[in-house]
Amino acid sequence: MQLESSADGAAAAQAVPPRSPAIPQALPARLGPILSLDDFETAARRHLPRPVFAYICGAVERNHSLEANRLSYARYEFVTRVLVDVSRRSTAAPLLGRRYSAPFGIAPMGISALSAYRGDLVQAQAAAAENVPMVMSGSSLIRMEEVVRANPDAWFQAYLPGDEANIVALIERVKAAGFRTLVITVDTPVTSNRENNVRAGFSTPLRPNLRLAWDGLSHPRWLFGTFLKTIALHGMPHFENNYAQRGAPILSKNVVRDLSERGHLDWQHLRTIRRMWPRQLVVKGILDARDARIAVDEGADGIIVSNHGGRQLDGAVAPLRVLPRVVAACPEVPVMIDSGIRRGSDVLKALALGAKFVFVGRPFNYAASVAGEAGVRHGIALLREEVSRNMAMLGVNSLAELDASFLLPAGA
Repeated sequence: MQLESSADGAAAAQAVPPRSPAIPQALPARLGPILSLDDFETAARRHLPRPVFAYICGAVERNHSLEANRLSYARYEFVTRVLVDVSRRSTAAPLLGRRYSAPFGIAPMGISALSAYRGDLVQAQAAAAENVPMVMSGSSLIRMEEVVRANPDAWFQAYLPGDEANIVALIERVKAAGFRTLVITVDTPVTSNRENNVRAGFSTPLRPNLRLAWDGLSHPRWLFGTFLKTIALHGMPHFENNYAQRGAPILSKNVVRDLSERGHLDWQHLRTIRRMWPRQLVVKGILDARDARIAVDEGADGIIVSNHGGRQLDGAVAPLRVLPRVVAACPEVPVMIDSGIRRGSDVLKALALGAKFVFVGRPFNYAASVAGEAGVRHGIALLREEVSRNMAMLGVNSLAELDASFLLPAGA
């Protein structure tokens, strides 16, 4: 069985040669009980202070879309083929001129350096070592220039500022930093109603109080290994990448994080970015095939179908349900998907419905918090092995063989 190469990938454009296979690492003892991505959530719940864990795990209002994302994968069941020689199967997948070791990557997650020491760097380094893409969030606490130095193939995801001058300045900074792929998130016209954050005592920036102090003191491994270590070695974390300039500190009594109004942004702003940005441009946060078509017509090189992990509009449709429509509307570009993917079977169902690639967020955040780079690499290896094992069960050797014929609606 091969994990790092594929005959199908050879036919893809090879703008950058594929990296060598990752060197296996000795597994830390605390990762021994971790057998799936779901196990990282259980471990992170114990490790992280309640407000920090709530920020990662929760969504908005009644968490309807968060739950619907997960359940959407249960709507399909596999139709397997048998007596197929699958001994030479490969999990490799081409995407935007590269060939990766697996058809999944790390989705952008804001303020990852609050849950894991140097969280964005940890994810970037693990992704580089395992040869999967990593998308850095614009709402991060480590400067983008540091992350792209650690992983020159990392993607940058931007939340657009509310005025054109700041948009231009931010894009120029991303360009100067050396990123090759820019992801524009388009599903955040206003701030969402994350009631769970308020109930758990989480805010951005964090406001010091007795409850927050107790939450930190009662989780000493996080307090000393992440928060105080960060302050001692790097100073107070700030929002570093929402704008061309530095933003607010993560901990403040009265500073309000600058989230400028974006409700007036329209397709003209995407046209401006396309004129400025000479490299690969991906649009993330699309659920309607009509919007996907417009984005491609305006120059997008790829689409990520997403409802922001259920963190924006509660009741928004699960991305998997609209994926086939978007794929049909935009056959000339890779259509990707995130939100709700936790198992190798989820990955393969998305690919069978037309996705070229998937992205996974929360579990890799948990993995970084629990065990740093080793945790993220272990999570990648677990999911990649699930994909490989399930390919064998399905009777396919290449991901390109997957199509809707391998699926039936559950209970049909």
